[in-house]
Amino acid sequence: MNREDMLAALMAQAQAGGTDLVTLRAIVEEASEVGARRAVEKLGLGDDDAQEDLDELRDLLGAWRTAKASAWKAAVDWIVKVIGALLLIGIAVRLGVTELVR
Repeated sequence: MNREDMLAALMAQAQAGGTDLVTLRAIVEEASEVGARRAVEKLGLGDDDAQEDLDELRDLLGAWRTAKASAWKAAVDWIVKVIGALLLIGIAVRLGVTELVR
């Protein structure tokens, strides 16, 4: 008996003889399981390769995060270098060092 048949049987039992707490809990549990399976199937993760797919997605996400962090670090590094160079040029102009170069 599959999950959907089990849920249908529990619903029939609940309608036939009234419901007790155990039957209601079983209905909720089976309905949750059926809904979760449907959601997984709709996402395309219901096959045997789903775990491998999820592992690959996690690896890709990790690589993306690493690349993003490296890009930010490189951008900040360049900005600091440009600001430092501008400060040195400003100091050189202020001290008149540019006249020595001519």
